Amino acid sequence: MEVKVGVQHSPRELAVESPLSAEELESLINSALSSSEGVLTLEDERGRKLVVQVSKVAYIEIGEPETRRVGFGAL
Repeated sequence: MEVKVGVQHSPRELAVESPLSAEELESLINSALSSSEGVLTLEDERGRKLVVQVSKVAYIEIGEPETRRVGFGAL
């Protein structure tokens, strides 16, 4: 699943491809956000970790990754 994390006062969002399901990610995120002094730690498919202070999280989006379109076809 693809997870996008918006961080306060940052123009870019952080994107992670996680091997976890949407339900597992939601549970992990909810437990991290329950403490205002905690951190949110996500691990991607390659084993890299993303650590964000919970008080700086603006939003979190969980969804399927978009497939890239190739060509100039009309929609």
